Amino acid sequence: MLRYLPFLLVLALWIYAFIDCLNTPEEEVRGLPKVVWVIIILLFGEVLVGPIAWLAAGKRRHAPAGGSTPSEWHRNHRAPFVAPDDNPEFLQSLKEENKKDETLLKDWEADLRRREEELKRREREQGKD
Repeated sequence: MLRYLPFLLVLALWIYAFIDCLNTPEEEVRGLPKVVWVIIILLFGEVLVGPIAWLAAGKRRHAPAGGSTPSEWHRNHRAPFVAPDDNPEFLQSLKEENKKDETLLKDWEADLRRREEELKRREREQGKD
């Protein structure tokens, strides 16, 4: 199994670079047109030159706005945690669900009463015949 590992790693890198190149918008591609990068990745994928060249030089890497690292940005722009029982939107959605359930239950009860009355009426009519 270990003798196949280098082949699998090369294949995985080749597939990743190919899909990454295809999914990258044209305006984020550096140096060469996107079609040329795809051809380079496909032709030189076995020796890792194509995929490594794409990952190193083919795609623009954007720094987060403000010069902060991604983890700093997420730390600074994180929404404060609100427990469900303190969240007004969640509580409102529960009230709406309860109203829907109550309406449905009332409709079922009314339908059941109507059916029971209809059955009693039929029984009375059959008893008279």
